[in-house]
Amino acid sequence: MVLALVAVLAGVVLAQQSGETPPKPPAQGQNVPDAPSATRPPQPFPMPPAAPTAPPPMVEPAPTVQQVPPGGATPTPGSGRDQLFTLTKNVNFVVVPVTIKDSSGHLVEGLGPRDFSVYEDDKEQKISFFTSDPFPLSAAVVLDLGIPEVVFRKVKETLPALVGAFGQFDEVGLYTFGNTVQRVTEFTAVDGLSVAMDRLKKKASGRTGGVPVAGGPLGSGGPMVNGRPLDPGVKPIPTYERESKVLNDAILAAAQDLARREPTRRKVLFVISDGLESGSTATYGEVLKVLLSRQITVYAIGVGGAAIPGYGQVEKVHLPGMGYGNLLPKYASATGGQVFDEFSQSAIEQAYSRVTEEARNQYTLGYSTRATASSAYRTIEVRVDRPGLKVYARDGYYPLPPGR
Repeated sequence: MVLALVAVLAGVVLAQQSGETPPKPPAQGQNVPDAPSATRPPQPFPMPPAAPTAPPPMVEPAPTVQQVPPGGATPTPGSGRDQLFTLTKNVNFVVVPVTIKDSSGHLVEGLGPRDFSVYEDDKEQKISFFTSDPFPLSAAVVLDLGIPEVVFRKVKETLPALVGAFGQFDEVGLYTFGNTVQRVTEFTAVDGLSVAMDRLKKKASGRTGGVPVAGGPLGSGGPMVNGRPLDPGVKPIPTYERESKVLNDAILAAAQDLARREPTRRKVLFVISDGLESGSTATYGEVLKVLLSRQITVYAIGVGGAAIPGYGQVEKVHLPGMGYGNLLPKYASATGGQVFDEFSQSAIEQAYSRVTEEARNQYTLGYSTRATASSAYRTIEVRVDRPGLKVYARDGYYPLPPGR
């Protein structure tokens, strides 16, 4: 220790005698390499820190269609249905379910967003949402009690097949109508629907006749004068006045309840009727506006007279006081649905499965549109860039007002 101190002092004295300034100890924290050593190679000086470089400019990605893959729209958290729910909160976002069939009437699968184009009021729209995944159904079944009893008995035997056409994720409400509308059951799962259908089979019946009319222009007992037959020897023959059938009111009641169901379900109205309308408070135009503004599709099973070839052409003739003919094709065509006219029990049962299959397995397109008054009707046309295919989509819609 003493020898080391002596050596340091000697070095200081020699440096002063030679005029050199003794080396200063390095400042604290300064990075200086060790002195050269005979046993260790010289250490390089540390490189100065690199100057910070600016991050690369952000490039906004090109807009793409939000395409939900198969399986993405099933009823699970975080699915494509949830994404669609977020999009539909914007009142300017339009959802268009589309059914595509080939020339044989079979559903066409495997189409993508590039195969479709959508026009609103003849102007092409940019598709921003697309999925081909099936959706669970919220279905309102509307059963006509005003059809003849012989036809209604046949329909009642098909009700178990109707229950079997729905899946475990579907919910179904049941309505009946004749001269009034009755809601038989709230929207329920398939198990609850079975109970309601069993109860309906036991109690409900079809039309057996009308109110007898013995005189007047509807009677068939000969000419009348002041309420008395012109020929006293001719006995009046009772005839039957056509009863009211409030088809429009029934569809409206079911549509209003459907409008309150979960917005990401496929909303369909399933009518089993001959399509005759007489005596409703609501008009066809009023009911159609509700259907189009709430994105409800009408499917129908035409029974009774509606299933007879040529019946539809005859019923297009409207006689004052005698009601309207078959309205089912008008409702179905305007909302993107279909009518299946079936006569036999087996054909009706098969039609149930076809309806639910088509309603559930549709392509779903979405686009954002301009904001206008909610009363302004807008036309929609969906085109497919493939020959020989039939497109089923609603003809147009009424925008909802904000907050609805």
